[in-house]
Amino acid sequence: MAQLITAWDVFVLEWIQENLRVGILVPLMKGITHLGDSGIFWIALVVLLLFFKRTRKAGAVAAVSVAVCYVIVNLLIKPLAARPRPYDLFPAVQLIIERQADASFPSGHAANGFACSLVLLRMLPKKAGVPLVILAAVISFSRLFVGVHYPSDVIAGFLIALAVSQLTWYFASSSARCLPFRSCDRS
Repeated sequence: MAQLITAWDVFVLEWIQENLRVGILVPLMKGITHLGDSGIFWIALVVLLLFFKRTRKAGAVAAVSVAVCYVIVNLLIKPLAARPRPYDLFPAVQLIIERQADASFPSGHAANGFACSLVLLRMLPKKAGVPLVILAAVISFSRLFVGVHYPSDVIAGFLIALAVSQLTWYFASSSARCLPFRSCDRS
């Protein structure tokens, strides 16, 4: 099964490389991929949201979601999985940005972006949340475009973020109604 997934991963990366790396897309995708470096865009967004009373709770929940994803992805799974980057194993996959220092699986860019944007999709008006989810998706795709992740890395990052964002949002919304050690009106 792992060989089948890897074969599909490499097929997709080679297809992207051969068909989509053209003209203005190359510098554009290089720039977009760096938006997700160290989660800096998402962290800056969360900090901005924390400044305003109307968005403070959404910013706090998104911050928790990103922090939990960071721990799960970067501190737990990446070191355990230790999956080499595609350009290290498959010479046909051409890297167009700098080499990455950590393991490939799962994608931290995808996890951080979706951890933040999916919470904000639930907690902010759709006109703010939808573009953020689209940005997270474009940043995630850019990781394939520049050759630093397999598609399965990005999918795994998304699935982790989906679960974490759902749980953080659920606990934040239920804690507003019923905090631990307080009586709850469950009617």
